[in-house]
Amino acid sequence: MSTLQEQFEAAVAESKSLPERPDNMTLLKMYGLYKQGSNGDVQGERPGMTDFVARAKYDAWAALKGKPQAEAQQEYIDIFNELKG
Repeated sequence: MSTLQEQFEAAVAESKSLPERPDNMTLLKMYGLYKQGSNGDVQGERPGMTDFVARAKYDAWAALKGKPQAEAQQEYIDIFNELKG
């Protein structure tokens, strides 16, 4: 059995080739979980109001502040497996 880190890295790599593109809310959730699972709590300043995409990504990551990296990795894997079918 592979480690959680290996499963997470495999899910991240495979997520780029999903048969169907997930909706934007799911993509944002996965982005936040990916950042939390790989980097820990949010870093840097929140992007300005004119950069909608970067601001949404930052907010998705910031919403997970305090969540353990292993828990974020597992949630990412679970969402990926659900999307993969």
